Amino acid sequence: MILGILDVHNHRFCLYPAGTETSYLSLTLFMTVLAGLHQVIGRPRLLSLAPIRSAESLPTGSVSHAPLTASCLSEPTTALCLRGIGMGTGCSPQQLFHSLAASLKEGKMPVATLLPFTSTPNRKSVSATSFRLTEKFILLLVFSAFITLCFGAIFFLPDSSKLLSGVFFRSSAVETNTRTGPDGSEPGSAGNDGRVLDKIRKDHDMALLEAKYILQKQPDDIKNDIFSDKNKVPNSSDQNGKKANDLPSVEFHRPPGAIGSEPRDPETRERRAKVKEMMKHAWDSYRRYAWGSNELRPVSKQGHSSNLFGSIKGATIVDALDTLFIMEMSEEFNAATEWVEKNLDFNVNAEVSVFEVNIRFVGGLLSAYYLSGKEVFRQKAVELGEKLLPAFRTSTGIPWALLNLKSGVGRNWPWASGGSSILAEYGTLHLEFMHLSKLSGNQEFAQKVMNIRKVLNRLDKPQGLYPNYLNPNSGQWGQHHVSVGGLGDSFYEYLLKAWLMSDKTDEEGKKMYYDSLQAIETSLIRKSSGGLTYIAEWKGGLLEHKMGHLTCFAGGMIALGADGAPGDKTGHQMELAAEIARTCHESYARTALKLGPEAFRFDGGVEAIATRQNEKYFILRPEVIETYMYMWRFTHDPKYREWGWEAVQALERHCKVEGGYSGVRDVYSSNPSLDDVQQSFFLAETLKYLYLLFSEDDQLPFDHWVFNTEAHPLPVIRKEQTDRPNEVE
Repeated sequence: MILGILDVHNHRFCLYPAGTETSYLSLTLFMTVLAGLHQVIGRPRLLSLAPIRSAESLPTGSVSHAPLTASCLSEPTTALCLRGIGMGTGCSPQQLFHSLAASLKEGKMPVATLLPFTSTPNRKSVSATSFRLTEKFILLLVFSAFITLCFGAIFFLPDSSKLLSGVFFRSSAVETNTRTGPDGSEPGSAGNDGRVLDKIRKDHDMALLEAKYILQKQPDDIKNDIFSDKNKVPNSSDQNGKKANDLPSVEFHRPPGAIGSEPRDPETRERRAKVKEMMKHAWDSYRRYAWGSNELRPVSKQGHSSNLFGSIKGATIVDALDTLFIMEMSEEFNAATEWVEKNLDFNVNAEVSVFEVNIRFVGGLLSAYYLSGKEVFRQKAVELGEKLLPAFRTSTGIPWALLNLKSGVGRNWPWASGGSSILAEYGTLHLEFMHLSKLSGNQEFAQKVMNIRKVLNRLDKPQGLYPNYLNPNSGQWGQHHVSVGGLGDSFYEYLLKAWLMSDKTDEEGKKMYYDSLQAIETSLIRKSSGGLTYIAEWKGGLLEHKMGHLTCFAGGMIALGADGAPGDKTGHQMELAAEIARTCHESYARTALKLGPEAFRFDGGVEAIATRQNEKYFILRPEVIETYMYMWRFTHDPKYREWGWEAVQALERHCKVEGGYSGVRDVYSSNPSLDDVQQSFFLAETLKYLYLLFSEDDQLPFDHWVFNTEAHPLPVIRKEQTDRPNEVE
């Protein structure tokens, strides 16, 4: 390329790119250097540009020194020929640059205006609208920064390709959602734009969380993650996109009691048949109106999805698998199995509740495997378990409550005491993860949940109690709020059941359970003036005399652990369990519908009654029925079966509709409204516990099976099997 500068028209000088083939980028860079030079000298100087093709095309009559010749313009030398600086032919670029600088500094070279690339060398006047060089230099910097920003956004922002395709090309996914909406509505519907904006905001928030998480990681951690992901690629899928069967072989032996004997008593047999009929109605309604959805809306007869499961589908199907099996509903179980094989997919870019997905999906799949021996359930359980492992990537190993299954980015509920993890959530993984290690041969599952205990054992417990909130980064307690109901309940349940499931070898779990039960009895258990025993909640040293429906599971838990109680406390703990069962029955009996409220109080002159409107609803919960079932198994007191039958009649009378079973909004109203949700746990827990209440003790016997908190039975891991981790009883 040839660049020429001439002093013409009253001591002006011009920069001449050689022909139309001139590289504008090179010219721009050269201009930037000159502009910078002008700023250093401190004199506002401008340049005039014009194209030339040869020496003959240069303007004449204005060169008094250093006449231009062909050699001055010949390549590869870039010739700068200037009046007043004494440069002749054959000048080098370095000499020209230094001479130009000296000439400008000495004031020999007043400079003309910078003209467009299309200007001619004969132009004598300068437009009043022309930019000053300093302004052009600033504009050039701004333009360069803008280009850099654009390229950075395209290549480095998360999911930028999806964003660009959605904005510029209306990708099919965005177009489909805009056209039909999540519920199939037409474009222009009132809520459609809002749903699209909500999705954009959610994606934006997730991108920020993902970026924040990655930026907080150490370089070594990022490197390890990259190597880990690379190692997973060859084994993660085959050519059809399905997970490879890389699990170790397992010799399957079904534990005793998967199918029990018929009840000997005719009335009991009839009542159990009624419960099975209820299960069939609930299942058939779901299959007819909401197949593949997470749950059913029985009144409006359509599917219902909760954000607890993200984009994972089929919660009711997975939750109901073991109930269908033990009720010997073979056709329904086979249909559910086929759906799991063909449609259950965990490869979703969505945020899920680690706790809910673990107890319902992982627990349901594990139980279905142990009952049926079908390999698909083992594979799916391990696959999902592996996707939950990134939730433990915190400084303490206490897992996040929420996890994006695709990115592995976790966070906690924003309302949970400054971003704390919740006791009942991180403490309700132990049973499932121990079985995942057993079935996969991967001990990481067991190590993760055992580490949780190490963190807890290092902490001081206020009055021996475990607060509901724990910060996963600092490893310190959040608010000192203690509850055996919501936020705390299943943590205590899993301490006891971990010991039982280990064939009573987990001494650490046993000690933690009985120590915490002693602290609960000392600080939380009270008796009302009417003689009802209840478990209050503890908030910063003060008792709130309220007991939740969720807390009613404790009667069954205490009865289950009474036989192993230290010293001579077995009888005392059975009495305590019976008293709690009676209190929870009273919470049912004192309502108009004979169904229990979400919470009930013991203050202000009331006992076992909900006094607040937001505590009066019933959502088909199982905890009271669960306690009846345990108490029947350990005492065979007929009142527990009678109380269970009262619940069956109330469910049939007030919750059954043509499209299934619905919760109610006010159990004290004789004509309540329905909430239009058939919860998946109604099939997994409530109906299963009712069925077992009217079954013989040989159906899922307690010395061979332990129920997870979603009532999914898991087999006891025998001591003699510890040296043979791939063998299942």
